Amino acid sequence: MSQEETLLINFKNVTKTYGSVVALDDVSFGVKKGEFVFITGPSGAGKTTILKLILGEIIPTKGEVRVDNLNIINLNDKNLPSYRQKIGVIFQDFKVLPDRTVFENVAVALAVVGLPESEWEERAKHILKLVGLGRQANLFPSQLSGGELQRVSLARALSINPKIILADEPTGNLDWKTSDSLMELLEKINKEGKTIIMATHNMEIVGKYKKRVIHLNGAKITEADKEK
Repeated sequence: MSQEETLLINFKNVTKTYGSVVALDDVSFGVKKGEFVFITGPSGAGKTTILKLILGEIIPTKGEVRVDNLNIINLNDKNLPSYRQKIGVIFQDFKVLPDRTVFENVAVALAVVGLPESEWEERAKHILKLVGLGRQANLFPSQLSGGELQRVSLARALSINPKIILADEPTGNLDWKTSDSLMELLEKINKEGKTIIMATHNMEIVGKYKKRVIHLNGAKITEADKEK
């Protein structure tokens, strides 16, 4: 098996433009199954664009993005839902449903991927216990702290049993202690086999957790261990 075939995610000479704005310029890197990778760089460097490409929200202007051996340019309305079941997403602003309980927020994700309703309760309870929210299952988002809201977001991402977790500035709205707690949880999940790609400005976290770093600046990779 070639080195390329062992990569879960493979960017080959990827350029992405929005009109005259170049978001990514000839970017190449690979991520193996089970890796935990930080994507760092200033605002506008292309971090979120990389995550959107992996998720299939956008396609490259030039180059190739392959995820789990699928070229994302081949995604269409028919196969996009099954593709996205491989990917859980955590957002900086949580994106929880304010009128649903913690349990219901997780159950919505299970409904979207087509899990039978008879299995929702067991799966949701297991995931909420994993992220430390077993006692908060019947609370509404307005009753939760920022750290708890981010754990709801993580529980929802994990509930579909994805291969890949994309985290877009997940600690951006959290204090250091809460951020550290979330990172410990992500480390545990990574050790259980999930591939995690996390875009972050938080260099304290990058320094503490010693993961592989892909650094973007001016739409290019300026530091990267491309083959590990």
